[in-house]
Amino acid sequence: MADAQGQISIVQVRSAIGRKADQKATLKALGIRRLHRPVVHLNTPQIRGMVFKVAHLVKVENVQS
Repeated sequence: MADAQGQISIVQVRSAIGRKADQKATLKALGIRRLHRPVVHLNTPQIRGMVFKVAHLVKVENVQS
């Protein structure tokens, strides 16, 4: 898909303890393993959708290339 606008850095800032199973699975699918450890993904609609689902647990920033 050609509409990717670079990369985004996703950092978990709140715990997943006590959250629904689908939110925990979304964090795992994003590759987030621990708090405050950034992961970098392409800024695609699929990734943005997953981030939206767990937006209350993560912080997102654009990566300057």
